[in-house]
Order: sequence, then structure tokens, then C-alpha cells
Amino acid sequence: MKTIFLVTSLLILCLPLKSQPGFENYHTRNDFFITSPGAMKLGLYGYDNPALLNFVTDFNLKFAWSDQYGFFNRRGIFLATPSFGIMPQIGFSVVNHSEEEKRVTDFKLSTAYGTETFGIGASFNIPARDIEYFDRKHYFTIGTVYRPSRYLSLGLIGTSVTNFKHYEGVIDLAVRPFGSENLTVFGDYALRNDMKLFDGQWSTGVAVKALPGIRLTGRYFSNNMFTAGIGFSLGNIGIATQGGFGNNFKYSHNTYVVRVGSYERNIHDEKFSNPKNYAGISLKKPMRYLKYQYFDDANTLWDKLELIDAVAKNARFGGIVINTSGMKINHNMLWELREQLKKFRETGKKVVVFIDNADMNTYHFASIADIIIMHPYGQVNLPGYMKGNIYLGNMLEKIGIGFKEFRYHEYKSGFEPLSSDRMSDADLKQHQKMVDNLYNLVKEDIMFSREFTEEEYEKLVNEIFYFTAEAAEQHGLVDRLGRWSDVDDIIEDVVGYEMTILEDDRLQRFLRRTDYNWGRKPKIAVVYAEGFCDMETGMKARSLAKDIKKAREDQNIKAIVLRVESPGGSTLAIDIIAEELRKAREKKPVVVSQGSVAASGGYWLSMYSDAIVTTPGTMTGSIGVITGWMYDDGIKEKLGYTTDIVKKGEFADLGFGIPVPILNMPLLDRTFTEKEERVIENMLTNTYERFINEIAEARDKEYDDIEAISRGRVWSGNHAKKIGLVDTLGGLQTAINIAAAKADIDMEEGYQIVEYPEPELFSFSGLITFIISRIIDIESPETTKNPLAQYLQFLNMHNAKPLPVLPVEYMYYYFH
Repeated sequence: MKTIFLVTSLLILCLPLKSQPGFENYHTRNDFFITSPGAMKLGLYGYDNPALLNFVTDFNLKFAWSDQYGFFNRRGIFLATPSFGIMPQIGFSVVNHSEEEKRVTDFKLSTAYGTETFGIGASFNIPARDIEYFDRKHYFTIGTVYRPSRYLSLGLIGTSVTNFKHYEGVIDLAVRPFGSENLTVFGDYALRNDMKLFDGQWSTGVAVKALPGIRLTGRYFSNNMFTAGIGFSLGNIGIATQGGFGNNFKYSHNTYVVRVGSYERNIHDEKFSNPKNYAGISLKKPMRYLKYQYFDDANTLWDKLELIDAVAKNARFGGIVINTSGMKINHNMLWELREQLKKFRETGKKVVVFIDNADMNTYHFASIADIIIMHPYGQVNLPGYMKGNIYLGNMLEKIGIGFKEFRYHEYKSGFEPLSSDRMSDADLKQHQKMVDNLYNLVKEDIMFSREFTEEEYEKLVNEIFYFTAEAAEQHGLVDRLGRWSDVDDIIEDVVGYEMTILEDDRLQRFLRRTDYNWGRKPKIAVVYAEGFCDMETGMKARSLAKDIKKAREDQNIKAIVLRVESPGGSTLAIDIIAEELRKAREKKPVVVSQGSVAASGGYWLSMYSDAIVTTPGTMTGSIGVITGWMYDDGIKEKLGYTTDIVKKGEFADLGFGIPVPILNMPLLDRTFTEKEERVIENMLTNTYERFINEIAEARDKEYDDIEAISRGRVWSGNHAKKIGLVDTLGGLQTAINIAAAKADIDMEEGYQIVEYPEPELFSFSGLITFIISRIIDIESPETTKNPLAQYLQFLNMHNAKPLPVLPVEYMYYYFH
């Protein structure tokens, strides 16, 4: 990019020929604007420096006029459009003025391309009316602008007639000492090819943002003229004017500008706004970490967290309304959204939640609201929490499939569902602890939010549990009854003034605000390690390691947040990802955010970080390894299979087996010998000891301290914090905040989130569903495979290998 900038600069500034101009000089062309082009905002949308179009993100229109030679004598319209897909930004302008009692109209078309810090653009001008009389010719402009940081903007502009006989080059430099719009010092220098190097025309000046939406400017020119101006932003509309003065402060003329387009901060909305808008958010669609780029209506966790934060910071909103009808979001994500809403309420704004059929998780989420509105025919079901497993040991025995479990730690119950018919005492103990933790977490939150005593809460759950709408209102579970269509009327009745609920595209347009900061914001990479730890399936270790490497090598990425959502898996896959995390930590902060499940191999990944952030309900820990062996124990004969082999090597036949159609996987032909079992035992013991040692080193603890809380035991996030396995309780937003602090990112400057893996374009099934959903109201189908099938296929692929992995029921917990 620097090479492009230098080459373009040479082309613009090397102007050797001498002759009379065929176009207006730079300062005359741009007399509508109150600073040099790159100093403030977007210039004249490509009319002055076409490269500035690169930074246009919305439709914008300006109308400007000057009274220098008579009121409304010189006037112009300037239009800018944002990019669409592969289409770049486009600018179009029409300028009309008088010359020697003749009207001249110039048309200019501009476009630009670039990055967050660099833009290059071109424009072509077509003059009309008496072209030959005024010696005005078709001309074009090439411009560049480079904004390497929030403190500096450098622009270069070159203009030439089409026969290359008349040239002009311009340097446009602006500096922001404080890195913001509060103060901008600028200057420019224009040199035509009929001038000597030091005979060019120049100007210098200053722009001050006195208050939000109020800007003061002053500019001095080399011909002893100066201008003083003021601009006001009214949100999507802006007005500005400047007065021109000659020698001895003699008044010369006024210029006026009216803008319509992108929303800008203004003193009314920032200081005196009377917020009567509520943001309406529907949580009906599935919620994932990533979605396809096209034809995917799913919500993502980060988008919703960011949306709630944006509404909280926008003075034009007095509250937020959330529709939970049809919501299917796991408890952990709901907890994170609830925490974001808790921070939202701290701003003094209202949270309103609409429910119809609410279970424990939905009601726990809704309880954070100031006002809970319930459908008159809805219901609330508060039975508490339970956790159960399905055990396949007896079934496998009956159909002739044997399963050999290698388990040396009492809590490492990963294969119990395949080897047993009930919970072991250790597994029952840890499961009960997890259920108790979740129950108490929800209980404390609801009691605090709804001001229930413990006795009142226990009665609601353990004596009544099922509530019609009327009963829910009587017991204080909800505040009002009404349908979604009645929500705005109910809120108006509560708050005492008329309000408007903004949803979907209208909400996004209302939230979009333009801050004209320079340079690129520092980036934080959020990398999702999701699913089984496997090489080609699940989190796809090879591909994920490349993503981490990409984030590590990108100098614009200042920190990495690894979101772990995994029950574990292959040690080889874990090590490939872990190695990239180790390398990344040497260059920038790495913070782990644990999702619903980050245990066993998922915890192994977590420890290669500067901080581990977990939620109170996260399943983590399960430090240990296990393996198992599925083999033929009679099913071959029942299906009519026979096998025969020849071999050389005592263990050569270990991997040989038969295909099982129902399970869609091969089944091994025999179990282990005693000698082979000793080999497996040594392998598991060595892997376990390595696991403990690495955690002890990462957590700065002794081996015995870690071993005492390991042995495969699963811990809730709350307990993991108490015993030192994690550092902080919080969600993805908390982890990002910690990463920003460790990277010394200025929170006033802000940051940009980039997510990995890069989302795929679309899925065929998603495309079909998307099309049909536009005709009839249907939900997107679940794209996740059956967890039990995934589990069995994964285990069979890794027969007799040491696996830091959880039982199948944790996959159900994650996916559902």
C-alpha cells in the first residue's frame, strides 16, 4: 500500500509543462468547504479529493452556495453513495456559476477504493455551456489519502486536462494533536505546472469541535484572505456557513452548506435528548457464534451483546424491549445476555421483556427486566433443574457389541453411558453438584430481581411450579398481561409518555452514527474453538491453528480472545491448536472465554492464556484422560458377517473390523489382550501426568495441588474460580474488556472485533429454508448433527487413544 501511495504521489506532483489553465484552480474549486479536504469529515464527496469517498459508509447529499458575485451566484450539489458488494463508493456533483455573464455547469463523477487507512480515487469532469469560449476543458483528478493513525491525514491530489497540457498538484496535510475531532490543524499547498516550486498557493487553518455537533473553523490563505465559519449538526441534517474576508478584515462574501445523510453526534441528542424510542429485539431465531454470510437469519451472540451496548450508549433511546417468543437459546448464552442487560439498566434506561411460554431458563433471563409482560394465554413453568443420562451398556450387550473402558480416575465418566447401566457414585456426586449450582444461581438472581424471599421462591418452585398468566401476575412473577401488539401501549402507560419501538433495519439505521476518526481502530480477534477437538471435524484443528496464526501475525490485531465451547477430544488436535496459542502469547495478550462447556480437552486449550474467564454455569475442569474400545461381541454372527485375516506383527490386527450399517462406522474385530492393556494403561498414565504438569505450570501451582482437584472431576464456573482453575467470572464481553486492557487499548478510541473462523458463504439447506421462509413463516432447521451420532463416530475414530473428553450428555447440554 505504501508503494501505491508513493507512485501515485510522484504521478500527481511531477507536472513539468507550462501553459494557461483549462480548469479552475484548486482553492476556487473547493471554496464551498470550510477546511482543506482531508481535515474534517469527507470533504465534498469526491469533488475535491476523490480518495475521500473511500471512507463513505452512508448516502450523503450536500447543497452549497456562495454569494461572492451575487446571492446564489455559485451553487453546487454533491452526492455520495456507499459501496454495495463489489461496487465501490460513487460520488456525483453538479456545480453551476457565472463567468463573464455566462452560466457554466460542471458535472463530475468520482469513485474510490481502499482500506481503513488508505484510499485512492479518481474523478472525471465534464463542463457544459460555452466550453470553448471559456477555454474550459474536460479534466480528470486522481487523489490519494493516507491516515496511518488517528493523529495524521495526508492527501495528494493531481488534476489534469485530458490532453495533459495543464496540470495541478496539491498536498493536503492535517494533524489532530489529541487524536480526535476536538482540534484539527490543517494546511494545503497547490502548485500548477505554470508556477515555480515556491510560487504555489497555500492555506492553513484550524477546526475546533466546541460541543457535540458544533464546529468552529478559521482558515488563512496566501493571498491575504481568511475565512471564519461555524457548522451545526442536527443528527441526519447539518448546516454550516462561513464568512470570507480580504485585506483589513474587509467582508467579502458568505458560503452556506446544507447536508442530509448519515447521523452525526449533536448537542441536542447528547445533552438534551428526551429519549422516547425503545429498541425492539426479537430472540426467536437460533443463536450461534457464527452464521453464514448469506441466507442465514440466525442471531449471533456477539451481535446481540454489541447491539445492547450500542442502545445503552445512544441518548436517543430510553429503553429496550425484548421478545422471547419462540426463543431457543442455551442457558449460558442467556446468562451473558442477562448480564449485558444488567449493565444496561445501570444507565437508568428501562428493560422490558415479553414472554409467552417461559421455562426456568427463559424466566431467569426475563427476571432482569423492569417490566415483564406476559401473553394472556401464556404459561410459566418453574420445576427446577435436573440432569439425566442415557445408558447403552445393556443394549450394546444384547446386540452383540462389546465395549472395553480404560478408566483410572473415579470422576472421569466419559464412557459410562456405553459401559454401564447407571451413574457411578462419583458421577452422581459431581452431577448433583452441577445441578445444585445452577439451581442456586438462578434462585439468587430471581430473588434479587423480583424481590422474593427465599421462602416465597421455594414455594413457587416446589409447591406450585406451573402458572397460568393470571396466576403468574398474582404471584408477582410478571407485571402486566398483554400481547406483543399491546407492548407499546403498556410501556406508555407505565412510563407516562408516548414512545416508539424501533425494530430490525429501522433500528440499525437509527443506531448508526458517524464519527469521523482517522486511521483504523485497534482490532481484537475473537476465535471460536467450537465442538470436539478433532483434526478435520468439530473445531477442525488444522484450520483453526491457521486462523490463530493469522491473528498472531496481523499487526493490527492487538489481542486474541479464544472462545472455547468444547467437551474435549483428541490430544493431537489439542496440541496443534495449543502450539499456536503459545506462539501468540509471546506477541500479544491471549484471553480465554469459556462457553457452556470447556472441560477436559476444552480446559486443556484454556490454560494457554493470560487469563481464563468463565461463566458461573460453565462446565469446566474434568482434568483427566480416558479411552475405550468398541469391538465385535456377537453382532458379526447376528448380521451374518465372517472375517478372516493373515498378519505379520503381533498387534497388526488391532485396527481390523467390520462395518456396522446402523452406526455408519466400522466395529473392531476383537478386544485387547493383557499385554495390550498394559500398553494402554502406560499411555494414559503418561498423558495424564503431562496434563497435570502443564496445568500446574500454567496456573503457577504445585503438581499435587492440581492433582487433588483433577481425577476427571467436572466443576462449575463458580467452583472453578474458588479453586483457582479460572481467573474471572464473566462472559465474552468481559473477556474482550480484559484483552483490551492487557493490550493497552484506549477505550475512548474503541476497538474493532474480527471473528474467526471466517464464516462460510452459505449452506444449500439454509438457502432453501431462507427462500421458503419468505413465503411461509418457518424457523431455520437445526444444522447441528445428532450429538449421540457425533459422539459415537468420534469415539470409534479414536479407539484406544487417550482422550480428554466428557460424556455424551454434555454434548446435549451444549447443543440444547
